[in-house]
Amino acid sequence: MTEHPRDTPQFYLTAPSPCPYLPGREERKVFTHLVGERAPQLNDVLTHGGFRRSQSIAYRPACEHCRACVSVRIVAADFKDTRSFRRLRQANQDLIGDMRAAVPTAEQYSLFRAYLDSRHSDGGMADMTVLDYAMMVEDSHVRTRVVEYRRRGPDTAIHGRGQGPLYAVALTDVLADGLSMVYSFYEPDEPQRSLGTYMILDHVAKARAMGLPYVYLGYWVDGSPKMDYKRRFLPQERLAPQGWERVED
Repeated sequence: MTEHPRDTPQFYLTAPSPCPYLPGREERKVFTHLVGERAPQLNDVLTHGGFRRSQSIAYRPACEHCRACVSVRIVAADFKDTRSFRRLRQANQDLIGDMRAAVPTAEQYSLFRAYLDSRHSDGGMADMTVLDYAMMVEDSHVRTRVVEYRRRGPDTAIHGRGQGPLYAVALTDVLADGLSMVYSFYEPDEPQRSLGTYMILDHVAKARAMGLPYVYLGYWVDGSPKMDYKRRFLPQERLAPQGWERVED
């Protein structure tokens, strides 16, 4: 029997299941565990290779007859502002995103629950309990942060935190070369704020301030309406068989 070092990643392939993005298709994923001291470095390498993280698992689509899922990252330093993006930032100038330790709270779960019930009541995460949510946040062996968005207060300029109720939350990994947005959710009763888009814009600003070149958005799926929004953030790089390719428009 062949023995492997404990910190050597082992990869596994899932059984086929219905594709959540393209009707009538099936998906398969290759995955490995992100554990141990080398987990942060492994997460960096795998993210560069098109993997995504979910708790202590890194996964990537491995569908036999489909390559529609394409990893996308925004080039933060060259990000092209648009009139609609500027209007959106103006509409949310009363908010501030506080990047803090990945610690789940009852307030976060309450917002998470409201978001799921309003936007994804029939999705795969619809039955997540408070314990499931806590695991989603805490079960990480990499550098993970929670970004909480609240209204600015009189002391925000001093400590960088907002006050009052939560408007949005992003679970974000800090990589060697960027910020990877693992999952985000927001107040469903504030549609005029377009909080999902605003959080991406704020992460671009945060990456710039931290000297990080990229914001990783996960997969763009050509032909999937719910993934089409990722095309708006330019310039971006998309992972092709020959490596990352820059897209300007």
